[in-house]
Amino acid sequence: MNKKLSLLAAATALVLLTAQTAYAQKAYDTGVTDTEIKIGNVEAYSGPASAYGVIGKTEEAYFKMINDQGGINGRKINWISYDDGYSPPKTVEQIRKLIESDEVFLVFNALGTPTQTAVQKYHNSKKVPQLFLATGASKWNDPKNFPWTMGFQPSYRVEAQIFAKYILKEKPDAKVAIFYANDDFGKDYLAGIKDVFGDKASKLIVAEESYETSEPSIDAHIVKLKGTGADVFVNIATPKFAAQAIKKIAELEWKPMHLMTDVSVSIGAVMKPAGLEASEGVLSAGYLKDASDPQWKDDEGMKKFMVFVDKYIPGANISDANLVYAYAAAQTMVQVLKQAGDNLTRENVMKQAASLKDFVPDTLIPGIKINTSATDFAPIEQLKMWRFKKGQWELFGDIISAETGG
Repeated sequence: MNKKLSLLAAATALVLLTAQTAYAQKAYDTGVTDTEIKIGNVEAYSGPASAYGVIGKTEEAYFKMINDQGGINGRKINWISYDDGYSPPKTVEQIRKLIESDEVFLVFNALGTPTQTAVQKYHNSKKVPQLFLATGASKWNDPKNFPWTMGFQPSYRVEAQIFAKYILKEKPDAKVAIFYANDDFGKDYLAGIKDVFGDKASKLIVAEESYETSEPSIDAHIVKLKGTGADVFVNIATPKFAAQAIKKIAELEWKPMHLMTDVSVSIGAVMKPAGLEASEGVLSAGYLKDASDPQWKDDEGMKKFMVFVDKYIPGANISDANLVYAYAAAQTMVQVLKQAGDNLTRENVMKQAASLKDFVPDTLIPGIKINTSATDFAPIEQLKMWRFKKGQWELFGDIISAETGG
């Protein structure tokens, strides 16, 4: 009898052990082993957008720090980043190389709207994650049609929705003049403002004026817009034209509430050329801490960032917002891989990327959190307003969320 019982116990134990082993089994896709995770990237290290090259270099340094700390669940990151010169045909070539020759697990934070548009269908047909793209187009949030693509930063449309909510709160009877680039970037903004204005749009918007990037000067547009009697000016222009608009508005002694895209908030490239006095009072919105601003010197997240910079990219220009941006993106990528555990399939990584709950990278403005879901592929949909005052940007007010009903 005892023998039978012990045999039965042994058999039960064996069944349990087999079940546990099956449960704990590792699942890997191409690009993952017990010791490494291959991550691909394309960056504009040369060409017209080469100022962004620092993003790839910062991410490389961040992953080196993670590897030095033992990696992610014991696996080191093997970072492979190529230059595409911000040229879509080159992007196609480099992404094919990463996926077909290098056999990377996923592509992370690849840069540029035109460049990434060129490979979006390819990524999705190959079912290789095109994850946390470094571009503000709203089209990356389309899980139904492109389940393998996800952006990272707030989209232009999200920022525009936040501007529109601010206008409605501060000036409910505003007369709004919208000045925008005649391209996807400008049109995304226009759509975002109208999302929030809704059926009030035709009453609130007194003028929509677009410009072409080939125009040498946009002064005539500004004169025309002043003539509409608008008391709110929304400046959706790239740096050169944003600066021209600020300068011309000051010359005309026109004093509207002036909201300007986050794309053009650079003090060196926009506010100084436009004139610091002319720029006084311009409004924008942001989500990243400025590492060169003394207000963050005792902030815990910023302290961690500074320790990282000192050790892994000594001498880097901390006033370049691309550094805090790259750090936040890389930290989010690491979080997703941690959540995936030993189930490192491409499908599970997309599932984890779409299950981020109140994740807070060190370099985001306090109160801003990353949230995603199976139907929402826009990680950051909150911003805080800031005002240009005495030569610097000052944060004010509450965190504003983009959801049109919120």
